Formats: sequence, C-alpha cells, structure tokens
Amino acid sequence: MAPTASSAAREGKTRRAIVKLLKTEGALDSSRLARRLRLTPMAVRQHLYALQREKLVTAEERPVPLGRPAKHWQLTPEANRLFPDAYAELTLALVGAVGAAFGPAGIQRVLESRSASQRADYGSRIPASAPLEEKLRALARIRTEEGYMAEVTRAGEGFLFVERHCPICAAANACQGFCSTELELFRAVLGRGAHVERTEHIIAGDRRCVYQVSPASAVAPGRARTGVIPLRRSSKPHP
Repeated sequence: MAPTASSAAREGKTRRAIVKLLKTEGALDSSRLARRLRLTPMAVRQHLYALQREKLVTAEERPVPLGRPAKHWQLTPEANRLFPDAYAELTLALVGAVGAAFGPAGIQRVLESRSASQRADYGSRIPASAPLEEKLRALARIRTEEGYMAEVTRAGEGFLFVERHCPICAAANACQGFCSTELELFRAVLGRGAHVERTEHIIAGDRRCVYQVSPASAVAPGRARTGVIPLRRSSKPHP
C-alpha cells in the first residue's frame, strides 16, 4: 500500500529530526536516537537505512564492553545540501571573479568591507556594556539566524561558543580569509575583556567550529590575545 500524504509527512519530519540530531551531536547509535525521538530502535533504524540509501548517512561499528559492536551513524558530506549554504555557487563565482579582476588585494578589500559591515550590525545588536555571557548568547542568536546553528556552554571560568554548521563553507574553503575575519569579528564584538581562541574548525576537518572564550582576567599574563590554539586535524570527514 502506498504511503498516505500524512504518513509521508510524518516520515519526512522524523528523518529531518534524525539529521538535525546527527548534525548537532555527531555520531549516535540507533538506541540513543530512539530515546531522544521517543521511538523504537527498530523504527529509527528503518529511517536510518532510508537515509543511507539516499547517501545522507553512513555507519561505522564501534566496540562495546559486551556483545556485538554497535553501529554509530553520522552524516555524509552530501547531507550538507540539507542545510543553508548561503548561495555557495554564487559566492564562489564572485570570489573567483574578484580575484581574477583585482588580485589578492581586491579580495582582501572585499573581506574587510564584509567584516566592517558585520561589526556594525552585530555591534548594534549586542550592548558593549553587557556581561560576557550575555554578549555571547546574543551573538549565538544572531549567528543561528544566519544559519550557523550556534550555541554557548559554560567551560570552567569561561565559555565554549560552538557553531555546528558553516553556511559559507564552500567560500571559506576557497578563501581562508573568510575564517580569519570571522575570528577577528568575534574578538571585536566581544571586546577587550574577552580572550577568544578557535579550537576546532570545520575547514580543518572537524565536525564543528568551536571558540574558547575566557574573561581576559582569567588568561595567563604571558598568553597573547591574538594566539590561536593549534587545530587538530580530524581523521574523519565531517558530516
């Protein structure tokens, strides 16, 4: 029997929920997915196999203390098309055209202009006098609106600012300047009272971009504010 429109809509909603969980949390097994979605593991596996046929997820077996290895599911690079890409093809074409017409200096001017515009926009929406945590949560809301799936969590004396999706990934791969200007953007918006370092980077193969943000008073005196923690290169392709 062919699925009804309502059942097809439910299946689509469930599969979107699975994809979102894998995007935000990384590899998960079907049992954990089932608990989060309040479904049976068998139902979740059926959806996963359907997503696998569409080449949107892949599985790897991981050992467990007892019994057979458990399958952990993660997104494939093809799944990126399900998330905002900020007009990737057009952006790449424009970056290439600017580079061809004006050279590296022209691209740098474009990046600086974009960064200045973002600083003005973010600065108008994030009070300069606000506490650091309030600034970070406002920044996360803005970045989420732009497609970065951002969130803030406490980490010791500071915070982790996490972006689980990069809507300009194609452009950033073609021109690393996009990433360097964004790091400086965060430092400018959060102010001199914050120390910002990038510790994970999608472009380097990580699943997400992570920024460690600490109050300047909590940073060791000899540690340069402009320093960046060396990125670890992931051995797995990010989903």
